[in-house]
Amino acid sequence: MTLGSIDAWWWPYLFIVLAGWAMTYPWRALGVYLGGRIREDSEILVLVRAIATALVAAVIGNLVCLPSGPAAETTLALRVFSAAMGFAAYFFIARKVLIGIVVAEAIFGLGFYFGY
Repeated sequence: MTLGSIDAWWWPYLFIVLAGWAMTYPWRALGVYLGGRIREDSEILVLVRAIATALVAAVIGNLVCLPSGPAAETTLALRVFSAAMGFAAYFFIARKVLIGIVVAEAIFGLGFYFGY
């Protein structure tokens, strides 16, 4: 069964929900099952945390260096500057991820609005 196998308006939405559930639920169930059995400082959990952090860094790097859509019309300098200011706000203000995101998005949004 594929995305184009049924010609109904609701099928793509149902397909996305089912595919997303099928890909994530087994890992969530395994996490719940093993969550109480693994020490927080165990080597496997440190490895999983490092891989998750690397994946997030790769996604951010991809968004900054190779954006798509309207963000591709902005300059690399704006994207790098807004990411750097978001990191600086996170690091120097309160070490809260939300603050870093809001600052980076605000700078990027203003730069996009003014055509940088």
